[in-house]
Amino acid sequence: MDIPVPYAFIVVGALVLFFRLRKKPRFPPGPKGLPIVGNALDLPKAREWLTYAKWSRECGSDIIHLRFFGTHVFVLNSVKVVNELMVKRSAIYSDRGEWPMVKLTGWQRNFTFVDLGDHWKARARMFQQNLGTSTISRHRPKLVEGNRKLLLNLLLSPDDFMKHIRYLSGSSILGIIYGIEVQQDHDPFVETAEKALQCLAAVINAGSYAVNYVPILRFLPTWAPGAQFKRDAAEWYKYVTALIDGPYTYVKKSLANGENNTSIVGTLLQELSDDEKRSEQEDIIREAFGTAYTGGVDTTYSSVNSFILAMLKYPDVQRKAQEELDRVIGRDRLPSFDDRDALPYITAIVKETLRWGLVAPLAAPHQLRVDDEYEGYFLPAGSVIIGNAWVILNDEKRYPHPESFIPERYLTTDGTLDSSAPDPTEACFGFGRRMCLGRYFAFDSLWIAVASLAAAFHMEKAVDESGSVIEPSGEYTSGTACYPLPFKAVFRPRHEGVVALIKADVSESDSL
Repeated sequence: MDIPVPYAFIVVGALVLFFRLRKKPRFPPGPKGLPIVGNALDLPKAREWLTYAKWSRECGSDIIHLRFFGTHVFVLNSVKVVNELMVKRSAIYSDRGEWPMVKLTGWQRNFTFVDLGDHWKARARMFQQNLGTSTISRHRPKLVEGNRKLLLNLLLSPDDFMKHIRYLSGSSILGIIYGIEVQQDHDPFVETAEKALQCLAAVINAGSYAVNYVPILRFLPTWAPGAQFKRDAAEWYKYVTALIDGPYTYVKKSLANGENNTSIVGTLLQELSDDEKRSEQEDIIREAFGTAYTGGVDTTYSSVNSFILAMLKYPDVQRKAQEELDRVIGRDRLPSFDDRDALPYITAIVKETLRWGLVAPLAAPHQLRVDDEYEGYFLPAGSVIIGNAWVILNDEKRYPHPESFIPERYLTTDGTLDSSAPDPTEACFGFGRRMCLGRYFAFDSLWIAVASLAAAFHMEKAVDESGSVIEPSGEYTSGTACYPLPFKAVFRPRHEGVVALIKADVSESDSL
């Protein structure tokens, strides 16, 4: 039966009035964007965390709202809002969501890009069982061995210290996980991983690829205008696949050849039973460790260089570290992990290095699973959530004089570690359930490097041909992982006996 015209007008009028009077959702403040593209054109090409911090100050809010092609993005700019949302409400703030470029490049095989669920849990459990707090100590001898080789390389060619640190980063991780002996120069595994890392930096950078926010673009043919992302993805896919499959295949071949591969992956494969679940278990092993290099090498390489940079800029800190080392272990041996509890100043330096030389200023994006509300603001399901670690670790209220390198901020007046001091590891490794699972390995890697370098060398600024001091710029690269720009440094053995100690330790480790 047809509705009479007068009644139809009444219904339409009521609907119009309803939608006009309906309360619009109240979003957090943020810069006004353009139609369709939103704020996609507002982001700078570098150091976007500084822009987020600036917008946060201008808006008077520690949570800011952006739009990228219709997708809501919320940037969290204080420890308070991060803890409230990404930590306390981590059950709904820990998904990764669909990132077309992640899938196109093959990074979806990295379980850190998978939503929480059985798939993620199986791989996370595998990782934690072999590189978590309960098992990390079994890998410490390999970390010590790698750092002894670093000291020897610095004796032989100190000008190449950044190359030596890169070698240390790659050899430690690939050796422990796969049993791979990394070549000093042009190692194929390391070079492949470096190219895959460049891809990762571009893929997850907010606003870098429109297809991440306008998924329908993925149906563009490769030759079409605007489809450069597809051509990029096709090139990067080769490196990501090689990164995940290459080292794993190396282990399988070594075992097939009867070699004694006692690495993490080698041991796990030898323990597998030949049943119907073997294929599934192999997938879990491959994907649990297939991208460990990407997380570990960045932190170690960047942080060790940041430590050296800090020692050049803050010689008093270096002097205090060496005084503690001489007092605790003397000069007849080099430090080991057994000395850690007795070296609080070294541990404080490690914490300050992670804060001052922050590797990842922005945490990898999370996705909100369901609609939520925070202090009257509406946050819709599917929104991208970004934690600004740089703001948190440079908060003057928590870290007075944040631009300065001050290890004492983590110590009590009697020189012991202060358990009540803010802990930078709660921000520099991500947030909530998505905190880096390899953070304990990363902390151990940096600790033994700091202790070893401080015990063996006076690290000093270089001088030019005229005798003038060469001041390091202190500038960093910009990206998902940041490194100090190349700088010059001098490594002078602290005493005559240290050269013999280094050579003896390396010879002993090589003979094992």
